[in-house]
Amino acid sequence: MRFRAKMVDLACLNHFSRVVNTIAKLAKSCTLRLTAGKLFFILSEKVANGGVGMWCELCQGNFFDEFQMEGVAAEHNEIYLELVPENLSRALKTAQSAKAVKIKLTNKHCPCLRVAVELPSLSSSSRIVTHDIPVAVIPRRLWNDFREPSVPDFDVSIYLPALKTMKCVVERMKNLSNSIVIEANMSGEMNLKIETDLVAVTTHFKDLGNPPWASEDGCQSSAQDRDPESMAEARVDIKKLQQLLAGQQVNPTKALCNIVSKRVVHFILLHEDVSLQYFIPALA
Repeated sequence: MRFRAKMVDLACLNHFSRVVNTIAKLAKSCTLRLTAGKLFFILSEKVANGGVGMWCELCQGNFFDEFQMEGVAAEHNEIYLELVPENLSRALKTAQSAKAVKIKLTNKHCPCLRVAVELPSLSSSSRIVTHDIPVAVIPRRLWNDFREPSVPDFDVSIYLPALKTMKCVVERMKNLSNSIVIEANMSGEMNLKIETDLVAVTTHFKDLGNPPWASEDGCQSSAQDRDPESMAEARVDIKKLQQLLAGQQVNPTKALCNIVSKRVVHFILLHEDVSLQYFIPALA
């Protein structure tokens, strides 16, 4: 099992760093899945038990100048590592003006991702700062726990308003309540509501538009059969929503959410070369 990669393009490096920062804001610990073409950051708390789920996918060719890996076996050419993304984020912070960054899987005393940052120096010799990030190798028998989550059969799918606007609204509401109701319909309307014994606040968004979804087999989702005006809603933990909005450092070109009434809200943030899915379970 081997992995080594190198980045020399500063724009790619900073973009990768922003992605990792976003992940670090969303998960204390996560799984890094490496394949020949892609990297995935996965958080698979059981949504059914109230945990959030996350699936972030990157094409390695858009970030790395060199990328070599050998998985655990020829027919399973993948590597699954558990790591603390904050550690990787910290290591990459030292690389903001680097000439190159090399990442390598090593095993001295324990398995580590070694991040070697080559910094520009005035003399002819270069300065290299090395960070060893402890990782745990996830055995093959557990890989099925980290499969891509399927898009739930939602009641409503809607594009999100500007994330900055949404973040400001949610931050103000967070001081008033621990939970927030997200409701939307197939006419491009979305409301964020909090209701407590003392106060009821609703923010309305209009004309957001609804994505043209069709399920794999060509039939439309249940969203197509509903009255376009009728609202689907889910009450979620406001901190988990705020975490998603506050952690965003990759400005998505498209952001949408799917609501399964009273069960789960599924967010999809798309950037040219990164896609992030985030599942927040509904509160009872």
